Amino acid sequence: MAKVKAGDTFIGDGESTFIIAEIGINHNGSLKLAKKLIKAAVNAGCNAVKFQKRTPELCVPKDQWNIERDTPWGRMTYIEYRHKIELSLEDFSEIDRYCRLNKITWFASCWDEESVDFIEHFDPPIYKIASASLTDYGLLNKKRSTGKTLMLSTGMSTFEEIKDSVKSIGSENLLLAHSTSSYPCKLEELNLNMIITLKKTFPEIPVGYSGHETGLAPTLAAVALGATFVERHITLDRAMWGTDQAASVEPGGFKRLVENIRDIERSLGDGVKKVYESEMGQRKKLRRVNK
Repeated sequence: MAKVKAGDTFIGDGESTFIIAEIGINHNGSLKLAKKLIKAAVNAGCNAVKFQKRTPELCVPKDQWNIERDTPWGRMTYIEYRHKIELSLEDFSEIDRYCRLNKITWFASCWDEESVDFIEHFDPPIYKIASASLTDYGLLNKKRSTGKTLMLSTGMSTFEEIKDSVKSIGSENLLLAHSTSSYPCKLEELNLNMIITLKKTFPEIPVGYSGHETGLAPTLAAVALGATFVERHITLDRAMWGTDQAASVEPGGFKRLVENIRDIERSLGDGVKKVYESEMGQRKKLRRVNK
């Protein structure tokens, strides 16, 4: 069975579904809002929260730096905006303290190599590789060099690109997340059966699901199809300003999602047919012919 260890936790077949609340950039650069989102994830029963980290000068193409846009902080250039929504070293230090206090794991998607060095200060158990970075072998190998478990998201990628990336970094301590990179994603483009395809293609790698749809049903279906971990964006209000808010789940919905996933886990069983003690009364009363 495919299983990896991330910190003190095992993720994979035979383990409880590892549930990640993706905070991403839904904090809009506010430590106060980030802490509220962490608390909402804790209250929902999530196993982990995930952030994103970028060095704007490395991640934003230069031809976009000076394009102006309207933001909640007024009109500013795109590079100024990207800096505005980045959390500082002091912010992440407080996030680290707050997550430890609330006994929840945190990690991040780092979009450039400098950001990996930044997050390494906090010794996270996992590094996420965003779908957009799947073919960035330099970044993949930088994250691999940390020795941490890697979570590779497969959105906006061909099957050959996925295979090449897995070959490049190796399957050891690797998690694969099926994903479709549109926000929010249409139901007919979720292609949840890819979870089965990935599990068959990479039997040694735990496979999960990173969803960007509206609603909860597809994520629950992903668990029933064998996803060993799931990731959904969390927000305090889907109407808030930000590119990912509309494809996110509000606190009440996240609590229902976790509860329903735990119910699914209990109901799936082991696939071995048995007659339960609770059935014996009905069997005795209703079965006309016993062999």
